[in-house]
Amino acid sequence: MDVTQPRNAGLDGHEQALDLTRGIATYVNHPLVAGLARVIAKHPTADIANAFNHKQVACKMWALDKLFESRGGRFGRIWVLGGWYGVLPAMLFNDARFDIAAIDSIDIDPEVGPVARTLNREAGDRFRALTDDMYALDYAAGRPDLVVNTSCEHIADLSAWLALLPRGTNVLLQSNDYFSEPTHINCVASLAAFEAMAALREIRFSGELPTKKYTRFMLIGTV
Repeated sequence: MDVTQPRNAGLDGHEQALDLTRGIATYVNHPLVAGLARVIAKHPTADIANAFNHKQVACKMWALDKLFESRGGRFGRIWVLGGWYGVLPAMLFNDARFDIAAIDSIDIDPEVGPVARTLNREAGDRFRALTDDMYALDYAAGRPDLVVNTSCEHIADLSAWLALLPRGTNVLLQSNDYFSEPTHINCVASLAAFEAMAALREIRFSGELPTKKYTRFMLIGTV
């Protein structure tokens, strides 16, 4: 039916987003969508729209597809560094291809932890949001089955950080050639440059995903 004014014209953007996600969650009965609705309701200032925009989701879906193809779907504990609001763990937990005992989302920003826990509430004690510096972690003691870092463009010295990981650690790494973004302090110009910078002992997947403004590069392998 055509109307002269939208029914929700009086709602602000936050209320509209909450109304929409609640409706979609009711329709599809999906834990991830329900989690997004909880985040919008409980954390109105969180930039969840940016964390879950179409480019972010596409890059994470690409990561999940290639991870499953190259490593399979069974993992003990995964560490996601620079985990932000915990979107990648939520996608992993809600992907039927994966059987994951636990995921730790680790970020240096203490404000993102509560949002990540809200988003991943249904994972229970399988999910932890931790505030820590990736340079201060004890990787040998933690012994994660997989270390994920999808923000290598933010690391000043990638090889120095990778040297902290015990030999044989499985990793999933992403970077990009988005040099014009001021916060990107260590972009790479090509996939070959990313391979050379990471210098992994074994590469199970190496590829690139073009987007409108930049190309994202990904490596899956072992240090």
